[in-house]
Amino acid sequence: MWHRVLKSELDGAYRSAAGLMEMCCGLPLDWKPARENNWMTLGQLLKHISNGAGQPIHGFVTGDWGMDVENMTEEDMLPSAEKMPTVQSVDEARAALDADKEMAVRALEKCTAENLYERPAKAPWDQTEQPLAERIFQMIEHLNIHKAQLFYYLKLQGKPVNTMHMYGMG
Repeated sequence: MWHRVLKSELDGAYRSAAGLMEMCCGLPLDWKPARENNWMTLGQLLKHISNGAGQPIHGFVTGDWGMDVENMTEEDMLPSAEKMPTVQSVDEARAALDADKEMAVRALEKCTAENLYERPAKAPWDQTEQPLAERIFQMIEHLNIHKAQLFYYLKLQGKPVNTMHMYGMG
C-alpha cells in the first residue's frame, strides 16, 4: 500500500509543480514579494522546488545525500534566502524538476514494503528516527509546501491561477 500511496502523491506533486513552473515563463527570476523577511526570489524558489524532494528521498533510501552532510553546519543545510542558489531560466528549472522526479521514483522503487514501514530513517537536519515511509512523505509535503508558495508568487504577479492549477488539473 505505501508504494502506491507514495507514488501517487509524488506524481501529483510533480505534475502540478511542473504546470506552475510553466506559468513562470517571462516572469523576472529576481522578483520576490518583499525585500525584507528572508523571501526567496522566484529563481531561488524554482531552484529549491526542482531539487527539494528527489535528492532527499534518494538520501533517505540510499544514505547518499549528494554532499558531505557529516561536516555541514546548520547554516549550510538551511541557508538564509539570500544565500540560496537560483536558476537561470524556467527551462533549467523544468529539466531539473524532471530529473528530481526520476530520482525520487527510482529511490522509491528500491524500497520493499518492509523497508518503508519498518526501517528507521534520520535526516541530516533532524536525527529523530522515523519510519522511512514517513520521511519520504515529509519530502513530498516539502515539495507541496513550496509548490503552494509558487502558486502565491504567481498570484501576486497577476497570473490567473486557481485551485485547479494547485492540483495539476489546470
